[in-house]
Amino acid sequence: MSDVTPLSAEDKKLVTLARATRARVGAAEGAAVRDTDGRTYAAASVDLDSLKVSALQVCVAMAFASGSAGLEAAVRLSETAEVTGADVAALVEFGGDSVILHVGDPKGAVSSSSVAAV
Repeated sequence: MSDVTPLSAEDKKLVTLARATRARVGAAEGAAVRDTDGRTYAAASVDLDSLKVSALQVCVAMAFASGSAGLEAAVRLSETAEVTGADVAALVEFGGDSVILHVGDPKGAVSSSSVAAV
């Protein structure tokens, strides 16, 4: 990950959505993505005995299931700054190699920004 890129108004909206979604369910992670049509999808991580899915993976699945053609940007908020390879792979596979990924803490302070790359 690189240094923090100044967030656009649209990316600040993603931070707000990810933060609110995470807080609402008390999940370990919150995420939000914006697709190429400007639609946003927000999700929390799922940690059930029978199902474990990261917040970013849920967002990608939601965008895909809604018929989105790709992604522009993503935000992931968590206590841990490390983004898994599976999360990055999902962003790149569905969104392409130009998706901007902002990573931050649960309060929404973004600590790094970069183009998602496997």
